[in-house]
Amino acid sequence: MPGVAHIRVKPEEAGLRLDRWLKQRFPALPYARIQRMLRKGEVRVNGRRAKAAHRLEAGDDVRLPPLPDAFVAAAGRTPAPLDDKERAFFRSLVLYEDQDLIIINKPAGLAVQGGSGTIRHLDRYLAGLALELGERPRLVHRLDRDTSGVLVIARRRQAAAALGRLFASRAVRKIYWAVVHGVPRPLQGRIDMALAKVRTAEGERVRAVPADTPGAQRAVTHYAVIGRSSPTAAWVSLRPVTGRQHQLRAHMAFIGHPIFGDAKYGHDLPLPSGVERRLHLHARRIVFPHPRSGREIDITAPLPAHMETTFRQLGLDPARYADPKPACRGCR
Repeated sequence: MPGVAHIRVKPEEAGLRLDRWLKQRFPALPYARIQRMLRKGEVRVNGRRAKAAHRLEAGDDVRLPPLPDAFVAAAGRTPAPLDDKERAFFRSLVLYEDQDLIIINKPAGLAVQGGSGTIRHLDRYLAGLALELGERPRLVHRLDRDTSGVLVIARRRQAAAALGRLFASRAVRKIYWAVVHGVPRPLQGRIDMALAKVRTAEGERVRAVPADTPGAQRAVTHYAVIGRSSPTAAWVSLRPVTGRQHQLRAHMAFIGHPIFGDAKYGHDLPLPSGVERRLHLHARRIVFPHPRSGREIDITAPLPAHMETTFRQLGLDPARYADPKPACRGCR
């Protein structure tokens, strides 16, 4: 096992979050281990502790603890190109693309990053695309493995840095659709409840905690009930103001209306007949200024099949709800 290492951030890596930089540099390193290293302060940037969301700058010195040889060896391997099947699958996900951006409709079940036992993940496709595009595309935000919907990828380093600043400044509007147990009251509301990671018998979970709890992060979500199948379920629109891990899932569970099929926060509540036990959370729409031109990008992603089926089972019609603006021109 090599000793402590110091790595300089390359110009083309500027703007990346620290956790994503680590995953790109060490693709075999499990994401859970990266998070643990960051929580324990084992990773330092320019001599200081840094959080996962810290944005790196060219020339930053990243200090790493000793890592197993297998992880270090894997970091030096050249990624394999995409085969025809992989390329066709990725292209089928694309909603919008230009010289700076690729925006996809991520399917539920596709992990963003690899980990222990995870072979098929989005990072694999992006690494393979690097050989075709001449530069590795970069994720600028994340979705949970079981959450479907709109995901923004930067094709170029400059676009990634600009988008990173937009996301950090909350200039990006994100709207999620979910199906939840019961009907929230009032029908519209604001959830302002801090969240913190805690260890439970089932593994690590995010829990609502008092704001002064060590490790707590402020989290704010706006919700609105769009349709209901009283008293069984409701179709809700969720707009996160902050971007904490599992924020929407934890917040809806906190107010007593967990999302359908949420194995982590749904307490195994029974589902109506005919409803598939899969997470019913979809990143429906994203709106933000283009990092180069400044024009508004407004993308809407179609619902996954299991949520469409659930809507029919519950007598909900998503076609009745018109987004305030159509998807941008050029979307496919």
